[in-house]
Amino acid sequence: MSAPGWTLASPAWLLLLAALPVLAWLRARRGRPVFVVPFVSQWNGNDVLTRSRLPQVLVAAGVVLLAVALARPQRLDEQRQVTQDGYDIVLAIDLSGSMLAEDYTRGDGARINRLQAIKPIIDAFITRRPADRIGIVPFGGRAYTLAPLTADHDWLHQQVRRLKVGLIEDGTAIGDALSLSVARLGQPGREQDGKRLGGFVILLTDGANNAGSVAPLEAAALAKAKGIPVYTIGAGTDGVVPMPVFDPSGRKLGYRDAVSDLDEPTMRGIADATGGGYFRATDSDTVEAAFAAIDRERKITFDATAARNAEEFYAWAAWPGVALIAIGYGLALVPLSFVRGARRQVHA
Repeated sequence: MSAPGWTLASPAWLLLLAALPVLAWLRARRGRPVFVVPFVSQWNGNDVLTRSRLPQVLVAAGVVLLAVALARPQRLDEQRQVTQDGYDIVLAIDLSGSMLAEDYTRGDGARINRLQAIKPIIDAFITRRPADRIGIVPFGGRAYTLAPLTADHDWLHQQVRRLKVGLIEDGTAIGDALSLSVARLGQPGREQDGKRLGGFVILLTDGANNAGSVAPLEAAALAKAKGIPVYTIGAGTDGVVPMPVFDPSGRKLGYRDAVSDLDEPTMRGIADATGGGYFRATDSDTVEAAFAAIDRERKITFDATAARNAEEFYAWAAWPGVALIAIGYGLALVPLSFVRGARRQVHA
């Protein structure tokens, strides 16, 4: 616990105060009585009547208050140490060319491809798990890290929208994707006896491994050694599926028949070897079943410091500062004839 206190969110703005002594020094070097602030230094050079110092005092005080306002004084309420339960999940997502096969339909009967069908599952993992840190590893002929483990789920949704077939060279490097996902979960602070606590991999694919340097079951053995369960989700229907044909400009010309090549035995083998589970994306309960399986696993606890409240007080300095500068500016523009006449009336 820490007691309430005051702080400045942007203290660098206080450097503006250093300009005031410089302005005063410049004014002292002038041979005639002028106020050395650019927007109020509008004196008649032929007049020698000494004006009041009130305008420059008001403007200087206003500048001080504005500098304080820009520094954003805040009153921090009580801070406390909190703990949060959650998982570390890496989503390995297949972007191979076969994910364009349109063997799914929307509610209105329109055809959609496998990637379009699988994205709601990805969004479900992100949206429905606010306490989790999630990373994304897309793969085709190679595997890449699109997003490291992060709790910024809004940013993750943006990265999911970037996913498209053709983003990575074609192929299906399942083993490479799985080994990279395991590497992204490698954090010594969250290991116990060589086992990763609270870390999982969700592997979404529609094909068989045909690229990369690591065999899928070799990568599964690595995940098992680290104590990382792998949940595999197979996309696509079996048999012959409609594959769209495009011209060089990307316009769809029609369809050709293609044979689905999902390697279910390997997907089941990965899940069984690591203590995860295997699901088909054609099942209506795929998302619910995957979440239910993950919820049975051990959670990891994160430490975090949370500030209950930060109350802003810049307005208390900003508005008086603007008012003082405006008043000083107005007084500086009063004609000398008016000042001279007022003084004569006082002395009469």
